[in-house]
Amino acid sequence: MAGVLPLAACGGGRGGWNGPVQCAPYARAETGLRLSGAAAGWWRQSAGVYAHSRMPAPGAVLVFRSTSRLPDGHVSVVRQVRGTRAILVDQANWEPGRVDRGVPVVDVSRDNDWSAVRVWWQPVHSMGKSVYPTYGFISRDLPQRPSPDA
Repeated sequence: MAGVLPLAACGGGRGGWNGPVQCAPYARAETGLRLSGAAAGWWRQSAGVYAHSRMPAPGAVLVFRSTSRLPDGHVSVVRQVRGTRAILVDQANWEPGRVDRGVPVVDVSRDNDWSAVRVWWQPVHSMGKSVYPTYGFISRDLPQRPSPDA
């Protein structure tokens, strides 16, 4: 397993082996979303409370699924939409202990639905090779509800 380093923890606590800067508290502070705990749990926790989408929008939170490399998942805040398959995000602890702004993320999903992404990896100055599964985007908007007249 040499050379394979799990990405920074995003458990939403007061710090882990990577120090006090973690993605979940950072995203919560940036967006005002009232969600807590591990980043991967934000999708389920936000259901029925905040809007879910497969399309990025500035201020929305991209929620990464839990994987072996991201056991607690990850969350990033969309800064700018640059096209149908490219966004810039602000995020904490993708690189351990750092807050990074304007980080490129690209949709590499088969159906152009942001269910799989690649993220810029600053240490090599290019897009990372790993593909990460995501749930989609959470926004502060209220969830779509059927009209009482329907």
